[in-house]
Amino acid sequence: MPIAERQSVAAACWSCAAPLATASAFCDACGKVQPFAENVDYFAAFDLPRKLHIDISALERSFYRLSRKLHPDVYARASAQEQQWSLDQTSLLNDAYRTLKNPVSRTEYLLKLEGVNIESERSENGAQKESRVPADLLEEVFELNMQLEEMRMNRKMGEDDPSLRTDLEKAKTHFDAELATCDAGLQALWTDWDTAVDANTAGVKEKMVTLLDRRRYIRNLVRDVNEALGI
Repeated sequence: MPIAERQSVAAACWSCAAPLATASAFCDACGKVQPFAENVDYFAAFDLPRKLHIDISALERSFYRLSRKLHPDVYARASAQEQQWSLDQTSLLNDAYRTLKNPVSRTEYLLKLEGVNIESERSENGAQKESRVPADLLEEVFELNMQLEEMRMNRKMGEDDPSLRTDLEKAKTHFDAELATCDAGLQALWTDWDTAVDANTAGVKEKMVTLLDRRRYIRNLVRDVNEALGI
């Protein structure tokens, strides 16, 4: 079972029976570490609202505070069950921190929580899926793919074409800028999401999914150019 799908098993502490807050790793009353099961919300794990603009400094402080409380040395004399729970909680904490700290993965995660299916880049058999080219980039991508193929052939033959390299470096600069534009667009949509009432979130979600798809495609283009240039 993926750790990303865990939550507190019960609404009461297993040790002292005190009520537990949602996604609480510890009992506030007795301090005991708690077992985990399904559907933990990463935002709730850090006591954060489901917002896309978050206080990264506060997230880091909370992460390190909880990490210290879950350190193996703390549970050296605890029961085997508590030791295992502390390891499970640590894994969850690390996954949640990595996901929420990165702006793109945070956006994708929130969309998944909202029931939006983020298309995987790989099919069920693990093969790379063929992404759809954004309509406005068709001509540029066609030309770039020709240049990339030529560069790969040159490298196999041990040859170098300075003019082709210059063209690819220009393409890299261009698509790096496109990637930055996508990121700026996402941040603007974060504000729309964070300030929207429930009735107005559907359009924002759709725009974020579209922009994430575009960003993913452009990121892969930049990766291919970097590989061709040996960067």
